[in-house]
Parts: sequence; C-alpha cells; structure tokens
Amino acid sequence: MSVDFYDLNAGAFFQRSVNADMGPLHERFLADVPPGGAILDAGCGSGRDARAFTIAGYNVTAFDGSAAMVRMASAHTGLRVLHMTFDEVEWSGAFDGVWACASLLHVATVALPATAARLTRALRPGGILFASFKDGDSERELGGRRFTDLRPSAVQSLLVGAGLQVLDVWSAADVRPDRPDEMWVSAIARKPLQARVGV
Repeated sequence: MSVDFYDLNAGAFFQRSVNADMGPLHERFLADVPPGGAILDAGCGSGRDARAFTIAGYNVTAFDGSAAMVRMASAHTGLRVLHMTFDEVEWSGAFDGVWACASLLHVATVALPATAARLTRALRPGGILFASFKDGDSERELGGRRFTDLRPSAVQSLLVGAGLQVLDVWSAADVRPDRPDEMWVSAIARKPLQARVGV
C-alpha cells in the first residue's frame, strides 16, 4: 500500500523530492490563481510546493495520507499539515486552486472519478486545478507503491468528467536529473463559473 511505503521511507523520499525544481509548473498554475488566494495542496508529500506557495503569499492548506510525511511537511512548511486521505476531502467552494502534483496517481482507476469530483467541489467557481500522472496506460505496483498511469487523453477525460474545463494538457520529462527518461502528463483545468448540476 502506498501510504505504508511513505511511512517507512519518508526520510529518503523527502530528500529525493524536496529540492526538485517545480518553478515552471508553479508559474503555470499560479497564473490563473488570484494573488493571495486559497490553495489546497492535495497529497503534499514533502511540503515542497506548499512551502513555495506560502512564501509567494498564498493561503495554503495541505494534507497527506502518510503520518510520517505529514510530520516532515509540517516541519518544512511551518503549516499545520492535515493527516487525511482523498476519501476524506469534504470542502465545498473553499479554494481558488487545488494542486494535486504526483498524488492522484496513487488512486485506483475505479476511484479516480469520485476523487476528482471531490476536488472539484472543493474549488470555488472559476478555481484552478493542477494534476499530474506518470505517462502510461496501466495500474501497477512498484517497490511498495501502486500507480495509476494515464495518457493525456485519459487525464482530459477524467477532468472533464469531474465538471472541469481543461485549459491545457501536456507531457514533459521528470524534473529530477536522475530520471530523464520518465515522462509525466500534467493538466490545468478550471471550474466553470456556473458548475454543472451534481458537480
């Protein structure tokens, strides 16, 4: 189970991920989030991105499913990081942006539509969601973690199905220098000003 992996390997994962250069992705996301707006870092891991958003002046709420990662992220960010899972997301219209970077990929394919719908509900009308997945078309386990890999078309379908307007979907190599051959699919989507009934 992925949470168990992060509980057991929190220190090593923190060191591998905390200094990754996410600046260009942050810029693309924040371009559509109002200055000082409320951001939910959904599955925050090391707290790298939550810390960057906080320093940039945003009001950040962060959570992670791993208790060990929550402790490390809290120390790194100075925030009270919440220990919770995607299944426990119950916010409604609370955020200008939801950042789900390399976190939804641990959700089983069958559960992804409901999870994306929860994150959509958490957004205010006009709010922005960022999500990223490893590029592929399989569900797999690797080293104690499970992954749901999606192609760009599948990411687009997932977000449209959740009631979002997709602004951009793109593929790019991993920003970590030791993984140049690992490809990621990222997407930015907006919650319509008038949401569909039931979303």
